[in-house]
Amino acid sequence: LEKMTDLVAVWEVALSDGVHKIEFEHGTTSGKRVVYVDGKEEIRREWMFKLVGKETFTVGATKTKAAINIDAVSGFAYEYTLEINGRSLKQYIENRLKTTNTWILNLGGTDYRIVLEKDTMDVWCNGQKMETAGEFVEDGTETHFTVADHSCCIKAVSSGKRKEGIIHTLIVDNREIPEAVE
Repeated sequence: LEKMTDLVAVWEVALSDGVHKIEFEHGTTSGKRVVYVDGKEEIRREWMFKLVGKETFTVGATKTKAAINIDAVSGFAYEYTLEINGRSLKQYIENRLKTTNTWILNLGGTDYRIVLEKDTMDVWCNGQKMETAGEFVEDGTETHFTVADHSCCIKAVSSGKRKEGIIHTLIVDNREIPEAVE
């Protein structure tokens, strides 16, 4: 098997439904291009005469748009860049830090990754969009949901500072969970 002999790039992309691994094979002699998402082949092209260009595909349950750009740097050297939703991976990650909160916790021996999308207030847990109930409380809002029979609540409270905006805190079984840095 000649699997992964032409592997030229690997990226890990954190989306709301989980962290996805994107791998790219580029055969510069055969012109072959293969894109794998989470180990599953998404695109395979054999005998491409044009060695530069772009491959577009989707990632994850939310079908997030992704593209790999192939550019010639010099002679037979190539540069591979990943775009997510039309942004470079770096820009996408910077924007994601502003628009989401992520918490990693262990309940009864199982790891859970909880993501809050601040613009929609959607809550994701291990790749599943959660059923939530929101309510207004004296100092802000609370979004309630359940994970493995544990009551969870994301509190949204104003920081009082314009630059900081709203502070989101995850509380599981009455204890605060620290935010994760992905």
